Amino acid sequence: MKKPASPPDLDKLMQEMQHQPEKLMRALQLSGQASSQDYLPWDKIRFKTPPEGLTHEEWWFGIRMGRTAMRRPLPLFMTDGRSFTYALPDSILRLAEEISMRAGGSIASAEQVTNPATRDRYIVTSLIEEAITSSQLEGAATTRQVAKEMIRTGRPPRDKSERMILNNYFAMRRVSELREQSLTPDLICEIHRVVTEGTLNDPSAAGRIQSNPDPTDRVAIFSAEDELLHQPPAVEQLPLRMEQLCRFANGGEPGDVYLHPVLRALAVHFMVGHDHYFEDGNGRTARALFYWVMLKQGYWLTEFLTISRILKKAPAKYARSFMLTEQDGGDLTYFFLYHLEVIVRAINDLDEYLARKVKELRETRVFLASTPGEYNHRQLALLERALKEPSHSFTAQSHALSHNVSTETARQDLVNLTRRGLLTQERIKRQFVWHPVKNLADMIRKSQSA
Repeated sequence: MKKPASPPDLDKLMQEMQHQPEKLMRALQLSGQASSQDYLPWDKIRFKTPPEGLTHEEWWFGIRMGRTAMRRPLPLFMTDGRSFTYALPDSILRLAEEISMRAGGSIASAEQVTNPATRDRYIVTSLIEEAITSSQLEGAATTRQVAKEMIRTGRPPRDKSERMILNNYFAMRRVSELREQSLTPDLICEIHRVVTEGTLNDPSAAGRIQSNPDPTDRVAIFSAEDELLHQPPAVEQLPLRMEQLCRFANGGEPGDVYLHPVLRALAVHFMVGHDHYFEDGNGRTARALFYWVMLKQGYWLTEFLTISRILKKAPAKYARSFMLTEQDGGDLTYFFLYHLEVIVRAINDLDEYLARKVKELRETRVFLASTPGEYNHRQLALLERALKEPSHSFTAQSHALSHNVSTETARQDLVNLTRRGLLTQERIKRQFVWHPVKNLADMIRKSQSA
């Protein structure tokens, strides 16, 4: 991607503005509007029409003065020792509040993610999607269909791309299991080891912080034109920086600055990408740790979100959110704004997906009720339950007991539904057990049209 244009030097602008008191006053008057204005970087401001009487640079000076007054320091540091900072314009406050209400469960959520009978299936689906798209962001070339088949069937990965995706799926599951624990360097290294095992040129680098002091061995980020975009801290700084990150992520220490929990999760995401603790896999580790912080803070709906699917649609914007922060003196507000919008989009996508599934379920139930003679009342009741609880299983004995019929009559009901392709049958010890097929609603419609 192309590196964004660097903002003008503020010290130089200050010296110039001191000799133009009228323009200085005009610029400072505009600075008072910083909290309600769009938080645009210089790279976009320079293409906007400045207020009358001001150049783009003078306008930027006023904007930056207003933002400087708003910015708050964090106990996280740039490579030159300056603190990263952030501001709280109206847009961030609005987005953070929306995410807190929707991802924390204060607003009623769809039954699919609250009903124990169905929530696990949706969690697995979401984790698979996140594992695939997070890995594709870093070069995995396997298609979604093939990757889903690999994970669901349990077959071994065939190449590095499939291994990346499977590793990422395991890492997301591990993050969910660890949500109650405090973040430690060992835990970060464990997540990285899970993410990268079997995919690195040096297998021993999985789960190991970079330690070679040779600067030519240090990972850095370059553009397609071989322009240096980001130089991470020297390796001798990494252990201390990781310790600082863990203290920040856990929060709650004496003197700890208050930071909205979603912003804290995003700051952790940023710092892992910024510091680049590992030889490879930093991005996947950063996104996994973002999920960990969100889950630890009680945002349970995060487990159903697929953030990387949105990031993958515009990877240049994702990288740009890192660079804008670094270019503008460590102002994390740019990174926060971009990713808050991504999270809201992911929640909207989940809502739309669940609404579509609810609609499909409702239409299938109506469809079943409008086909007299196709199914007897016992089969209709069984299909209704299977649609509502896809993980439920049936036996001839349980079906017979539910409807007060003989075991043989119940068995014929189940066999008939199996022939129609709506149930699968397996033998467990001495008993046959029937399970609803995947995509039961679709299969019901297909069986009717056959």
